[in-house]
Amino acid sequence: MRAIELKTEVPGPRSRALMARRQAAIPVGIGHSAPVFVERAEGALLHDVDGNTFIDFAGGIGTLNVGHAHPAVVEAARAQLGKFTHSCFAVAPYASYVELAERLNVSIPGAFAKKTLFANSGVEAVENAVKIARRATGREAVLVFEHAFHGRTLLGMSMTSKVKPYKLGFGPFAPEIYRLPYPYLYRRPAALAADEAAFRRELEEFFATHVAAEKVACVVMELVLGEGGFVVAPPAYVKVLLELCRKYGILFVADEIQTGFGRTGRMWAMEHYGIEPDLTTIAKSLAGGLPLSAVTGRAELMDAAQVGGLGGTFVGNPVACAAALAVLDLLEDGTFLARAAALGARIETRLAGLAARHESIGEVRGLGAMRALELVRDRATREPDKERTQTIVRRAWERGLLLLSAGTHGNVIRTLMPLVITDAQLEEGFDVLAQALETSAGEIR
Repeated sequence: MRAIELKTEVPGPRSRALMARRQAAIPVGIGHSAPVFVERAEGALLHDVDGNTFIDFAGGIGTLNVGHAHPAVVEAARAQLGKFTHSCFAVAPYASYVELAERLNVSIPGAFAKKTLFANSGVEAVENAVKIARRATGREAVLVFEHAFHGRTLLGMSMTSKVKPYKLGFGPFAPEIYRLPYPYLYRRPAALAADEAAFRRELEEFFATHVAAEKVACVVMELVLGEGGFVVAPPAYVKVLLELCRKYGILFVADEIQTGFGRTGRMWAMEHYGIEPDLTTIAKSLAGGLPLSAVTGRAELMDAAQVGGLGGTFVGNPVACAAALAVLDLLEDGTFLARAAALGARIETRLAGLAARHESIGEVRGLGAMRALELVRDRATREPDKERTQTIVRRAWERGLLLLSAGTHGNVIRTLMPLVITDAQLEEGFDVLAQALETSAGEIR
């Protein structure tokens, strides 16, 4: 039985009517990937206001690893709603904030005492991590990477690499942000080696030519780029970077906002590398679709900020905390992560099959279920093909599959389906993606 059911053209009449209202009431600066309005969703399926059913390979941009409306998450949130929705932890604290912090302190790798604070969004977690690093080290400089995405606030934009659409016209930006080349091996010049010795030389040269190492508070790194195109950091590079961080007293911040909660086949991407970061930023799938983020780190670092220096009105909202506890219950059951790893293997196989048939696919990459296709005009020149990528995304949602593009040049298709997707739904979704790839060729050539 097919999961996709299209009762109208896409978008349907009700979605078109709502889009007209949206255009009149909401700024154009808020974008969307598909012009359909959601009415309800469950698991990996999304139903729009016209009665059409879509397979969801976007997952709310990676916020729904446990699926849409998971019964355990819904029940936990509903039960908390009946008790109280808000008191502000800074005014009258509550137990769920403490319990969730305790569980994240155990979950994040590191044989040392840890503490956790909560915020609302991923960029708030990033900003708090930078605040803590600066306060703890007494240094101001922050290292980030080309192709990285860290959010849309002033500091988040300053740390983000991609100019359009995230930074265009919004400057001036925050100072003391320095950008390292990401070890993007597919686009690394062929003349450059890609081993530990080469990486060490390049990093030491960066400290000699861009910013003195002893002035750097922290380096913030996505071990798998999210918005940047699902590029996986080579273990050799991460090893050298960590060695230099320890050598120069630089704090290592692991950005697990998109990689966490089973997306890479393990609870955290850092587990693939065997590392123990000083600070970790967490968000997206933490609360099953409700707004909640966190910073977990070494206790002595987390305690560096003065009383009142951290916090916010809605941070660690009790309804979101209740949902997050239910998410951890699900993920800490070994069967869920085993399923996530198996799912990643199936995705890898399907993407490799597509690459074998389409010269427009330059590279297939990723970890676990966090996989991507990079589209190019020519495999020899590796020129990005944004136009075809956009066409594929459009052709997919017209056929009932929601997709997301990514990458600095907008030429990457990424997989962020809920990890509860069934095998049948996964295969049906990839069949639609294959059709979209086929039809896009004649359309834009």
